[in-house]
Amino acid sequence: MLNGIHGHQDIERVVYGRPAGTALRAEAERLGARRVFVMTSKSVAQSALLAEVIRELGDRYAGVYAGITAHSPRPCVIEGARLAREAKADLVVAVGGGSAIDATKVMLIALWQNATRTEDLDLYRSGKPKEGAAPPSEAIRPPPDAVRMIAVPTTLSAAEFNAFAGISDPRHGIKESFGHRLIVPQVIVLDPAATLATPMDLMLSTGLKAVDHAVERLCSHQAHPFVLGTATEALRLLARALPAHRSRPDDMPTRLDLQFGMWLSIGAGTSGVGTGASHGIGHVLGAACHVPHGHTSCIMLPAVMRWNEPVNAAKQAKVAAAMGQPGKKAGDVLDAFIRGLGMPRSLGEVKIGHEHFDRIATQAMGTPWVPRNPRPIPTPAEVKQILELAA
Repeated sequence: MLNGIHGHQDIERVVYGRPAGTALRAEAERLGARRVFVMTSKSVAQSALLAEVIRELGDRYAGVYAGITAHSPRPCVIEGARLAREAKADLVVAVGGGSAIDATKVMLIALWQNATRTEDLDLYRSGKPKEGAAPPSEAIRPPPDAVRMIAVPTTLSAAEFNAFAGISDPRHGIKESFGHRLIVPQVIVLDPAATLATPMDLMLSTGLKAVDHAVERLCSHQAHPFVLGTATEALRLLARALPAHRSRPDDMPTRLDLQFGMWLSIGAGTSGVGTGASHGIGHVLGAACHVPHGHTSCIMLPAVMRWNEPVNAAKQAKVAAAMGQPGKKAGDVLDAFIRGLGMPRSLGEVKIGHEHFDRIATQAMGTPWVPRNPRPIPTPAEVKQILELAA
């Protein structure tokens, strides 16, 4: 019999379908924030979206850090925290994709703990994985007036919907996890117009990361009716909306459907139902090999499904059915779907050869996701079998 705990996160509200700038102004006023500091990336800083956000915040705008780069490196986190501290920020807004949002989450920890050097963050990493989960560091002690954040996502990574963040440590070429219940945004603003400047490749690849979120949870041995409901509907929405977006990028209802699909895909994350090897290997490919976050799912998910099929074929059948291909093998359905969107489908396409497999396999074993894979992965040898399928 299934048993577990479904947690409700410290997200106060999700505002959807409204212009980001006006929604942010209204939420800043509601929260009583007077000095709102914005965190974003160089690419978003050049878009009309950031100008809109700054204009609408008006006299509550306190500054911006626009230097966040891919995979949220530690130096970006520390620099953003320094500037927010100098600006006396009482609310932080992350505008961008998963890298900007995750960097902002860890920046909050740096602000709370007065971490001013990259090495200071060593104290606050998540604990060692235990039963598949990496618990938050007990050293994180937010003050009573802890600064919180609002997120305006521009991609479909879903980073804003969980209380953990993955950032990279350039010293060691690894991706590391940080977590605390209060780093999740107080408010999430889902404005389809906020995604207009996002390149098609990034929208599609992060949309496939959302597919990965839904698929790995739906196929988990811990999946329960809440997961079945959210993940199935997420796949139905995403299977329809991703191709539609590729052919009709100006259609705003389709963009909003993508955001709803992304939201649903991560919805069961607070139920203790985790992801598996696709996420675990993907995090290593991102941090150690610099493969874009969404592309890791495009490459690894079909291979992981094929490798897992001997232990969860019945659950995989639900994936194929939700994506409109009942009776077919889920690995084949996902392969064809990803290829149809023009995304990379092999490690060779992103220049990852067999000479990298030992390092990737060893590092993947240390992630919190590989131990939760439905088919047990006791050693790096099994990871290498999956990598061979994706080669």
